[in-house]
Amino acid sequence: MKLECKCHGVSGSCNIKTCWRVMPDFKKVGEILKDKFDGASEVTQKVIGSDLVLVPKNSMYKPFTTSDIVYIDSSPNFCEYDPQTGSLGTQGRQCNKTSQAIDGCDLMCCNRGYRTEKIIKKERCRCKFFWCCYVRCKECHKRVEVSYCK
Repeated sequence: MKLECKCHGVSGSCNIKTCWRVMPDFKKVGEILKDKFDGASEVTQKVIGSDLVLVPKNSMYKPFTTSDIVYIDSSPNFCEYDPQTGSLGTQGRQCNKTSQAIDGCDLMCCNRGYRTEKIIKKERCRCKFFWCCYVRCKECHKRVEVSYCK
């Protein structure tokens, strides 16, 4: 939360000042959480004296702070089909071979590779609006390349 203020008064003088707390920009919060998620620390529980405490699983990693994200259980492998976790895997999923983001074939296909095929896609085109009140379109055929995870 941050404090925002506004001045009130004759000709911009600050005779009266009104302040309120506002939430930070949603995008900024998302970026902070993503950074924290990417730097999350795997921990294990350890009994020290009579207390159960969390300690880094690998002593080579930096100790975590109270503002860090920590986890005990590793994420399941979502690349492979696993009914226990509900993962459908990525085999056969359509991917974007030119993207470097999460929809990209390199990342989504989990280094298994992908196949690309050319298909003819039907789509509406040359649409025209008629008064009142309908639209009439032609059907066009477009040749496109589609990629799928192996």
